[in-house]
Amino acid sequence: MSRKAILRAFAPEVVRVRKELQLSQEDLADRASLHRNYIGMIERLERAPTLVAMEGIARGLKLKLSELIARVEGQWS
Repeated sequence: MSRKAILRAFAPEVVRVRKELQLSQEDLADRASLHRNYIGMIERLERAPTLVAMEGIARGLKLKLSELIARVEGQWS
């Protein structure tokens, strides 16, 4: 799987869960201890998140990192 394909699966899942929880990008950024611009860049496929950032995002979305990864994997399986 290419890097771009992984990001194209990751970003929409983050957006979907964030909106499901009725969180703004700023809310998620606060929960994830990340800058709100960074969340926006991830969602727009402008940045690839680090593993540490992915863990923060998962925590902010009230998921374990493994759960978030499993959801993303489901997008391309």
